[in-house]
Amino acid sequence: MINTVNFDKLQGLVPAIIQDAKTQQVLMLGFMDREALEKTIRDKKITFRSRTRQTLWQKGETSGNYLELVSIQTDCDNDTLLVKVRPTGPVCHTGMHTCFQEEKIKPDTDILSQLESVILQRKASMPEKSYTASLLKSGLGTITQKVGEEAVEAIVAALAQTPERLREESADLLYHLLVLLAAKNIALDEVLSELKKRM
Repeated sequence: MINTVNFDKLQGLVPAIIQDAKTQQVLMLGFMDREALEKTIRDKKITFRSRTRQTLWQKGETSGNYLELVSIQTDCDNDTLLVKVRPTGPVCHTGMHTCFQEEKIKPDTDILSQLESVILQRKASMPEKSYTASLLKSGLGTITQKVGEEAVEAIVAALAQTPERLREESADLLYHLLVLLAAKNIALDEVLSELKKRM
């Protein structure tokens, strides 16, 4: 992708529009040269070229509010980047969520994102009486086995049982798949981005 970017129009720079991958809110505008873009892709954290200091700077290197890379695409002229990120804190140095002084857009509270949040909380705290925590403690072998079992049960429900049973088994399958993703440190957003690319 880097070789398709046209760095010539702005003397080696391209504008990089930074967008929240979950809410689609525009967070800031920065500039990247080839080196900054390569570092961004390599580190999975957004790095810009400072036009005043003539140096690279990684967003969050002093504040801790990094922008974690989700995806990068170019515009139709290959001279502007749309960079989708997961912000780890306020983006603007003023403390605002965006450099345009906008409040943070609250994402649609879809059930899969809510469920992922609960699973990640269980992963972090590992409470004793949590089924999710016990699954995570048991390791990948057990988790993948459960995903396989739930997939087979969903297939059986589709072929020989009621629509209600298929709904229930599909819910079980999605839950166990989210546990597997959490165990492998893969965010739901990454899977959704992959689906969007395929569309």
